Amino acid sequence: MAVTTVTKDIFQEEVIKAKGAVFVDFYADWCGPCKLTAPIIDKLADEIKEMKFVKINVDENNDTASQYSVFSIPTFIIFKNGQVVSQFVGAMGKEGFEAEIKKALTG
Repeated sequence: MAVTTVTKDIFQEEVIKAKGAVFVDFYADWCGPCKLTAPIIDKLADEIKEMKFVKINVDENNDTASQYSVFSIPTFIIFKNGQVVSQFVGAMGKEGFEAEIKKALTG
C-alpha cells in the first residue's frame, strides 16, 4: 500500500478515527533527512500490511504539527486506534523503523 499524503483537513478522519495502527511521517519538502527516509517509508508501507502509512507536510499544516509537539523533522508518530503509542525524531535505517513499529504494535 502506498503512503498517503494528508492535510490538517483530513487528518482527523485518516488518522485519529482510523481503526488500527497508523504511521505518520511529519516532513517538509526542503528537509534533507526527510528525503532520505521517504524511500524507506515507502518500502515499509508496501511490506507492512497491518499498518496504514501517511505523511503530512509541516509547512502546510503547522497547526497539526504544533498539536503533536513536532519541533524537529522528520518526526514520526505511530497512532493506534487514535491514540499516540510512539513518537520519535530523526532519520534512521529500515531496521530502526521496523523496531519502532514492532514495539508500537506489540506494546
